[in-house]
Amino acid sequence: MAHERLRKFNTKDTYPEQKLDNDLAQAVITRGGRTVWLRGQCPQDLDTAKNIESHDPVEQTHKVMQNIRQLLEEAGGDIHHLVKLVVYITDVRYREAVYRTMGEYIKGVHPVCTGLVVQALARPDWLVEIDGTAVIPDE
Repeated sequence: MAHERLRKFNTKDTYPEQKLDNDLAQAVITRGGRTVWLRGQCPQDLDTAKNIESHDPVEQTHKVMQNIRQLLEEAGGDIHHLVKLVVYITDVRYREAVYRTMGEYIKGVHPVCTGLVVQALARPDWLVEIDGTAVIPDE
């Protein structure tokens, strides 16, 4: 069963000045299934906990979203089961780069999303952290 996504929109319409292309929704309704609560994912390797070498918000976001995708697959689901994302960035100037990159992974998914600018993350090299919630439908 697919999740019901209410009031789907794309950020290119909502924030035209920011050149974003994210498929989001105002609300997501799930029924049954298994809920997967993802820890905030950071730009580090899941197996070694080593940071990636880059200090570029785009490259860091790619790693974060790859981690999210990998964890969902390990849980028996996929990126289309995402229902909510929370994005933390350390500088508002990273917003477009982070959201544009994240948008590559959530095209056609339409999760709800909240974005926050924070003073710092757990490690000084981290520019972005994203946590998420997914619901994997019952078979």
